[in-house]
Amino acid sequence: MSLNLPEKIEHYIGGRHVPSADGATFGVADPVANKEYTRAAAGGPADIDRAVAAARDAFEAGPWPGLAARARAKILNAIADGIEARSSEIAAAETFDTGLPITQAKGQAARAAENFRYFADVIVAQHEDAFSTPAQMGYVLRKPAGVAGLITPWNTPFMLESWKLAPALASGCTLVLKPAEWTPLSASMLPAIMEEAGVPAGVFNIVHGIGEDAGAALVAHPDVPLISFTGETTTGKIIMRSASDHLKGLSMELGGKSPCVIFADADLDAAIDSAVFGVFSLNGERCTAGSRVLVEASIYDEVVSRIASRASKVKVGDPSDPETQLGALVHPEHYERVLSYVETGQREGARLAAGGSRPSSLTEGNYLAATVFADVKPEMRIFQEEIFGPVVGITPFASEDEAVALANNTAYGLAAYIWTSDLKRAHRVAGAVESGMTWVNSHNVRDLRTPFGGVKASGLGREGGQHSIDFYTESRIVHVALGDTHVPRFGA
Repeated sequence: MSLNLPEKIEHYIGGRHVPSADGATFGVADPVANKEYTRAAAGGPADIDRAVAAARDAFEAGPWPGLAARARAKILNAIADGIEARSSEIAAAETFDTGLPITQAKGQAARAAENFRYFADVIVAQHEDAFSTPAQMGYVLRKPAGVAGLITPWNTPFMLESWKLAPALASGCTLVLKPAEWTPLSASMLPAIMEEAGVPAGVFNIVHGIGEDAGAALVAHPDVPLISFTGETTTGKIIMRSASDHLKGLSMELGGKSPCVIFADADLDAAIDSAVFGVFSLNGERCTAGSRVLVEASIYDEVVSRIASRASKVKVGDPSDPETQLGALVHPEHYERVLSYVETGQREGARLAAGGSRPSSLTEGNYLAATVFADVKPEMRIFQEEIFGPVVGITPFASEDEAVALANNTAYGLAAYIWTSDLKRAHRVAGAVESGMTWVNSHNVRDLRTPFGGVKASGLGREGGQHSIDFYTESRIVHVALGDTHVPRFGA
């Protein structure tokens, strides 16, 4: 479909589109032509102050936190309706702005709508605990925590914004969203969706801008008790240090270097399908990518050959083409970073089995062929560090113990994938691998009710299902005496 690109993208504060307080803007380019297509408002501390003030006023004086669950759920479902009505436009914007293949962008738009419907259901079915003894009744009150600060990444921006927006709104919080500066286009569609759905002014606010300016100001703001952040681990550490000044609640989904462990008794066809899709879908720009494939020695050569062959046939091209499987990487800066890892892998002695360069048919744009390294050793940087692109490393192992040791031999622990027909082994390895999420004989299909998050350098806290509601709310216990209260009479 044709896409109407905005001449400018402004902040959305207190129900109005507004420029930055100082008038600052920054350019936004697409990843295919790398040409600036719009100017976005460059937020700073003054803009964050305005947005937080609007959100705080909406929280303290507005109806949103006190609405009945059914009333909030009705609005969340209306937001989902608005997303679905614009799903083609959202997907086209996401593809244009991020370089994601259009078929995958359509799936992300559908998932975004489902996030809102799911949390609408959650809050209607929400119930709290009560505790009773002959002497006392205790019951839990759940209250929204206040103004939530949401900082989202550029890889699947609209879906990941919905991932945080839906539970925050469902819980009764008001919020300030700081989208990724490289990909602000789809977020600019949210204000109209929110207004049509009936979200009161000030409940939902957006401040665009550079992370070091707008993001840092949001994290440091004393009137924002919660920060939910998805992004790289280094930034997460900076956020933790800043948030500690005000003892903020933090939920942080950070980097990953996830293992895909393939044992000799696995269904190899299914395992290879999963390994190839798991690292090359979403352009490899996904935190849960199975970027380290660990293969039992007896089938190692076969698996390397088959993955390399499949990678060489992955269709790289125009993200808007429905036949494209691997599009353009999001930004020249990121593209150069990924290419530097390809060079590093070769310099360190890994064997380049497929890809490694721009396809010859694509002379411009941030394109990289699906890239496979074999004989990757644990001490290599491409084994240890998150590349966040269409690059996979394959490493052999001789035993179950070595497979687990290799899987755990990184700073990260977000996801893991295990392929075996031995049920006992599957349970043993799933329990031994250090990851927040593990899939056995399955690829990355997640039930929205389940916790999402990682261990080690991959994050802090959990989101998803009830875990998200717990983050955006405070549970308070009320104890009520049921009879005479007997208190030791000190000093009587």
